[in-house]
Amino acid sequence: MSLALERVVVERHGLGDECVAALLRLNRSEDLNPLDWDTVRALERRLAEADRDESVRLVLVTGTGRAFSAGGDLKAYQRLQRDREAFPAFLTDLHRTFGGIRTMRTPVVALVNGVAAAGGLELIASCDFGYAAASARIGDAHVRCGQMGGGGALTLLPRLLGPARARELVFTGRYLSAQEACSWGLVNRVVPDDELLEAGLELAREVAEASPLAVANAKFVMNSAWADGTGVDAALRLERERTSFYCVTSDDAQAGLAAFAEKRAPRFGGR
Repeated sequence: MSLALERVVVERHGLGDECVAALLRLNRSEDLNPLDWDTVRALERRLAEADRDESVRLVLVTGTGRAFSAGGDLKAYQRLQRDREAFPAFLTDLHRTFGGIRTMRTPVVALVNGVAAAGGLELIASCDFGYAAASARIGDAHVRCGQMGGGGALTLLPRLLGPARARELVFTGRYLSAQEACSWGLVNRVVPDDELLEAGLELAREVAEASPLAVANAKFVMNSAWADGTGVDAALRLERERTSFYCVTSDDAQAGLAAFAEKRAPRFGGR
């Protein structure tokens, strides 16, 4: 299959010392990169492949053309939503794909290059965090088309933004500017449009300097406690147990301590 026909295109960017960043591009630019069923399945495969590759230190997700993703394929929905078995199955696959991002060992960062609506917003919310291009516009927009969020908007947005702001975004369907999205906490940074990819790669270089095993375990603890709504005591117990296991069993923990004592840069093997 040619790249032009692939729903999700993968680019590998070297970071030095055999570490790479995997850039996943949603690739139906003529339709604003809709998250149709084939794209959801392709994204799940590409994410899993990147997570299995030990050389990949950061996964970046972006869109081709002028949109990150305008969300679900509304044309296909006219038929899909009439099928009482197929549509729930589609949502199951969507939830598995987005939810899998939180359980990956590798950090996943959204690079929001343009319009992100509905499912596009849900993809951003499912990533560990995101950077946005200055021209990006981000909104839920489901209600504008007589829809409601089914890929996590109604669950994740109240946790990310707080209930009141989440309700405003969902009930109005309005779009936030990149700066508004940053101030609300939907993305961490806003950069000039032509610097978005480099900002993502610079982040990847920083992550590549850390122990991949420590990063994976830190992500597990933070995401597990957050997603499960765990109380502070239970979350601290999980942190204590995971950190104890990592520190007493991993080569990376000892490698970091030795490098600090010897005043040199550490070399982590992810073991």
